[in-house]
Amino acid sequence: MRTTAKTGISLFIQECYKNGLEHIVCSPGSRNAPIVIAADAHPHIKTYVIHDERVAAFFALGMSDYLKKAVAVVCTSGSALLNYYPAVAEAYYRSIPLVVISADRPQEWINHGDGQTIVQKNVYKEHIRFEGEIDELDKKNGGIENTVKTGFQSALTNWKGPIHFNIPLSEPLYNLAEIEEPLPRQELFKDMTLNLTEKEKETFVKEWNSSKRKIILCGQMDPNPVLKQRLSELSNDPSVAILVENTSNMSNQRWIHCIDRTLAGISEGEIEKFQPDLLVTIGGAIISKRIKRFLREAPIQRHWKVGFDFPEMDTYRKLTSTILGRPADFFQVLLSQELTTGNSNFGSVWKQRDFEIQERLSDFFDTSDYSDISVFELLLDYVPENAYLHMANSSVVRYCQLFEPISSLRYFANRGTSGIDGATSTAVGIAAMSVSKCNVFFTGDISFFYDSNALWNKHLTGNLRIFLINNSGGGIFRIIDGPRESEQLETYFEAQHDTKAEYICKAFDINYNKADSLESIESQLPEFYADNSNRPKLMEISTPNVLNDQVLKSFFNKAKK
Repeated sequence: MRTTAKTGISLFIQECYKNGLEHIVCSPGSRNAPIVIAADAHPHIKTYVIHDERVAAFFALGMSDYLKKAVAVVCTSGSALLNYYPAVAEAYYRSIPLVVISADRPQEWINHGDGQTIVQKNVYKEHIRFEGEIDELDKKNGGIENTVKTGFQSALTNWKGPIHFNIPLSEPLYNLAEIEEPLPRQELFKDMTLNLTEKEKETFVKEWNSSKRKIILCGQMDPNPVLKQRLSELSNDPSVAILVENTSNMSNQRWIHCIDRTLAGISEGEIEKFQPDLLVTIGGAIISKRIKRFLREAPIQRHWKVGFDFPEMDTYRKLTSTILGRPADFFQVLLSQELTTGNSNFGSVWKQRDFEIQERLSDFFDTSDYSDISVFELLLDYVPENAYLHMANSSVVRYCQLFEPISSLRYFANRGTSGIDGATSTAVGIAAMSVSKCNVFFTGDISFFYDSNALWNKHLTGNLRIFLINNSGGGIFRIIDGPRESEQLETYFEAQHDTKAEYICKAFDINYNKADSLESIESQLPEFYADNSNRPKLMEISTPNVLNDQVLKSFFNKAKK
């Protein structure tokens, strides 16, 4: 096999494969040439080329999120790896095993005026699970093998997350050599199993049974039928209310799916009867700011946090116990114990209020003005069954939370850091890995234009449908309290604009549609979803900038009555 002459690099790539790496996204450069050559030459690794480093990293993050495997990005030295940082931070807070491989100058040339040179060591220090340096030469002492295995073990077990390998490389960079073809074998990593002592079990059962009002709050997760079944069994307990968001990828008719909508219908005078004494949280980030405020102000006696990630994270300032294990395993242990339900109807109180609010809002869209929320109500009705639905951040993901989740869909969103950067790139990466699925992406204008280079790559697939809701600015700043009362709203917060996506689509060969009413949207949807192109399709939907917040306010006001 013909590969780089730098023996440490070819060994490094083989060790990465042995530890589970099969996909590498390459950002073009020169200093990283030996790494790219070794990756491309490896018979069991698939490589991708994406020029824009920020896009490349989010593309790889999407791949890793979907595949549930480590995916690497490779860049040249200098500022290149700084462009990966937004995706690294997202991977860190989402516990996604993104692997950054950066080329570097030899140590003696750092801070000595050589081109494309910065201090790369510890550049991601606060947002990675592991960092290691790789020698370009194989010194036959096992150093490379041990470093790679330790790194991948950090990325792929228990509290997962991004890792970084930095590789100083000296010239010449392009020399080649013949080596034996590597053996196709891989290491397998497994999470630790839940191991509660009898005393711990006894304590949790006692706290459970003594709590008359329990909330199980589910954050962002992958679909998990076993966990869903365990939660379904626990919801038979009338003292239990289960709250989920659509990013939880779980639904049940007895659960609360639209948290903000339900909280809007709880008056100040009746808050106490909806407050839990025991809070159990699972999964990742919660979108709803209302539930965070509600729980922080509640007199919660105990908060159990179940999972491996961020064991000290105390979102609600009530944390009493962290259980290191998979939630499904913990709930199975709990269900195997002698639980008592008492005479509480706490779960029914929550669900009854949820039903009441659904009834109040049942005819809201019959008379509401054309706006962002009416567009989302229509679009969600037409998403094909079993599709993957991607939600950009800011107002888009929040609007989606106001509608019941569709059980056949799988929901995706970058809720680790909740930034607008990389939402399109991430959706493109997932679509490229799931070509048999229709991938639907809802995005706002600021998020889309910020990440439009996501469409500048040769890995785009015809299974991607993009809905761009263009209200000519950052509409979120009219929805949240504070900015809308500011004199700087239009210029500095909304950053109003009149940019359209048509010529971006022409530049990148994207099928383009536009609409400015519910009727024009609906009339185009059958053809838009038709599988008749090998290129993505985008529909740009113009909505009124000044009406959106008023209609949304009317929605919540009706929920309160």
